[in-house]
Amino acid sequence: MEQHQLRINGIRTPCHDSGGEASEAVLLLHGNPGTGDDWLAVMADIAPFARCLAPDMPGFGTADKPPAFNYTVAGYAAHLGALLDERGVKRVHLVLHDFGGPWGLAWAAAHPAQVASITLVNIGIMRGYRWHYAARIWRTPLIGELFQATTTLAGFKLALKHGNPRGLPPDFIERTYRNYDRATRRAALKLYRATDALDESAEAAQQALRPHDLPCLVLWGKCDPYVPWRYAEQQRATFPRAETVYFEDSGHWPFIGNAAAFSVALVPFLRRVVTAN
Repeated sequence: MEQHQLRINGIRTPCHDSGGEASEAVLLLHGNPGTGDDWLAVMADIAPFARCLAPDMPGFGTADKPPAFNYTVAGYAAHLGALLDERGVKRVHLVLHDFGGPWGLAWAAAHPAQVASITLVNIGIMRGYRWHYAARIWRTPLIGELFQATTTLAGFKLALKHGNPRGLPPDFIERTYRNYDRATRRAALKLYRATDALDESAEAAQQALRPHDLPCLVLWGKCDPYVPWRYAEQQRATFPRAETVYFEDSGHWPFIGNAAAFSVALVPFLRRVVTAN
């Protein structure tokens, strides 16, 4: 697995790439907080049969975090499209988590012919969604800044215990906190404050994607306190053939907290749809 230091519209964007020149690839997209590194174990299981990529998106991980970047869903969707073009990917299997969902779905809605399949991990078309408690804090001026500025490693560890009964690996928690520096915290505040309502984007994505009846896998940790599992079943309104797998004792990061079971669910689906396309 190589990590390429891409320049996308002048923004350094590290991207893990399993290699090869295939124009069809699996792209795994993190959210907040997250990095491409989060997917390395999963990528090792996918790489034997498909090219796969996992970038650090602007503002996160070790990517550039310029104050002037367009920290909106539309801005990230445009960046994702430019990244796929740069890597020569013409058909993509999207694996989306957290805010990677709105980013990837916005791009997919504008380019449905290039989408081979979609895997939704504790995210999706979020009709009627209300922001979780942390997001409401982040979206509040001054209070959000104070909350971010006073978050310590001990507090970060405590927060990640909530909704993750299996626990999360200490190295994942420490790496995530290390990457969650001042610039990333600033980027997260901008992103959440620029995303007023997910209903409007949900409507647009559903109208654009439903007619294509794309292969879809929905993977959901049922203990997630941020995005309740009831949204998993809603995905069939957009993806009628969606298959759903729940992880009963996992939270928001099932691919980290329950990695073996996650791969058992994901890999056969991708083998099937990659071969079919």
